[in-house]
Amino acid sequence: MKLPLYGWLTAETISLLGTRVSMLALPWFVLETTGSPAKAGLIALFEMTPLVLSKIFGGPIIDRLGPRRVAIACDLGSAVVVGLIPLLYAAGLLHFPVLLILVALAGSLRGPGDSAKASMIPQLVEAAGVPTERATGLHSFVERTASMLGAAAAGLLIGLVGATDAIVIDAASFALGALVMATTTAGLSRLRVPEPTADPEPTEPSASYRAQLTEGWHFLRRDRVLLGMAFMVALTNLIDMAWSSVLMPVWGQQHASPETIGLLFATFSGFSAVGSAVAAAIGDRMRRYPTYLICFLVTGIPRFLVIAFGAPLWVVFVVFAIGGTASGFINPILGALQFERIPAPVLGRVMSLISAFAWGLMPLGGLLGGSLVSAFGLTTALVICGVAYFVVTMFPAIDPTWKQIEKRPNKPLVAAGS
Repeated sequence: MKLPLYGWLTAETISLLGTRVSMLALPWFVLETTGSPAKAGLIALFEMTPLVLSKIFGGPIIDRLGPRRVAIACDLGSAVVVGLIPLLYAAGLLHFPVLLILVALAGSLRGPGDSAKASMIPQLVEAAGVPTERATGLHSFVERTASMLGAAAAGLLIGLVGATDAIVIDAASFALGALVMATTTAGLSRLRVPEPTADPEPTEPSASYRAQLTEGWHFLRRDRVLLGMAFMVALTNLIDMAWSSVLMPVWGQQHASPETIGLLFATFSGFSAVGSAVAAAIGDRMRRYPTYLICFLVTGIPRFLVIAFGAPLWVVFVVFAIGGTASGFINPILGALQFERIPAPVLGRVMSLISAFAWGLMPLGGLLGGSLVSAFGLTTALVICGVAYFVVTMFPAIDPTWKQIEKRPNKPLVAAGS
């Protein structure tokens, strides 16, 4: 039964496209209506902080109510909250504090909504009869493609219809995504998922919210691979945010153009989608440990160094294309690890904690990049970030614990050819 999997992917595509549009439309809307860059900067802070907090504290709710219910409810709630922004603006009632409250509510809904959608993967995999890497690879392909197309669509929509109407389209995307999710996954069976490689020791379903939340943290703390992965992703996301939000724009201003920066980002995202598609097709037959190390080595430090040392533009594009392709193989591996090692009874809260780790340092990325450039200059800042990226991602090469990622479930998810 592949309809739930493809319906989930379709709903994710619609929702992610809308989210990428809002990432540009909301600050643009604030700049148009207030003329204040400082107020535009507050939008990201008020969205990201409750998003991270809701990822941490929303896990037990996902495990209690079920990920499908939470995912649909959060998307419907997001449609209402985001839709209120242009509605109140048209009525002359959208004062800036009200906008910040709505943005914070949107972030609070998006946090558990994203975690709930990810927590549906084990059921979707069983229902569809595909390897876990297939589902995580397809999701990574959807995410990368939506990032590439959503950024381009945001600029086009704002230019054609304005930031206010672009936000209306974002609200509609949440409603449509919820509708697709509700209709295509309605018959999703609650099939038994394979036993994870880690020891679950779940609490009773009647345990208190606090006990369930604590259990999620204790489980993550005991699993060195998952905990190491959470810290690694948190640090790489921090560096990537410094790279994309400060280092690349500064380089573009000094040595290239906005169009060049846009093409480079599109190149990286586009080839990353290609890599994810290949990983979805053959990822279950690849060795995870060497693939992880090689792909992070290729996608990490080279893109920092070619910019830092003034490589010809064609070389920069080639490095971005190769690095983007390699990056597409990483998320399917990391995603499969989570679903194989986390038992179903605690999946929602542990996934929420890992996601919170991943997002937790991102608001500081711009501050990091700006501070490094101000203190040492662009070239040194790029080298520092590139070396830091290399150290963080290559640590598993000297830690034998990470070789456990080669171990797959004792009971395969599907039989060959089924």
